[in-house]
Amino acid sequence: MISARAALGPLPTVPSMNLERPVAPEPYSLLPQVPSFELTSTDIAEGRPMADRHAGESVSPQLSWSGFPEGTKSFLLNVFDPDAPTPAGFWHWTVLDLPATTTSVPTGFGSDAGGALVLRNDVGSADYTGAAPPPGDHVHRYVFAVHALDVESLELPAEATPTVAAFTSLGHVLARATLTGTYQR
Repeated sequence: MISARAALGPLPTVPSMNLERPVAPEPYSLLPQVPSFELTSTDIAEGRPMADRHAGESVSPQLSWSGFPEGTKSFLLNVFDPDAPTPAGFWHWTVLDLPATTTSVPTGFGSDAGGALVLRNDVGSADYTGAAPPPGDHVHRYVFAVHALDVESLELPAEATPTVAAFTSLGHVLARATLTGTYQR
């Protein structure tokens, strides 16, 4: 199966692009603090470079989580690059309404999310799009986050954006787990 990003081709680059800018803060440090739980992966490690298959090949990594609070009714999974050269970062993946019985996703988990809703990412496809920082830019961080929610569904339409999902979930987050991979070209 060809990913939407592969079908669209490489993201455009501008030869004279000035990439000098400050490093963005860790995005979840800017939100109201909530308890944390454990997020692990057999494919990525905290603060370490991700394999090319989780970048240009757009294969989502395996993720597992545990230690979330009682009362969790669903999970929201997303991946955000705060280092993208935009004012708003870059959403790579958002999966809504994962049942509370789901405690992991396999490598390659994509648009067929077993009843969960996968929103369109910032490339415009409803799947995982891999890391693609501009060539020559500093190391980018890819923050994988699993949010334990107190509702079974955020009741958002498939056309909702990842930003709307993040905003809508804010009052429902019981706890959050993050794992940050990196990538540079």
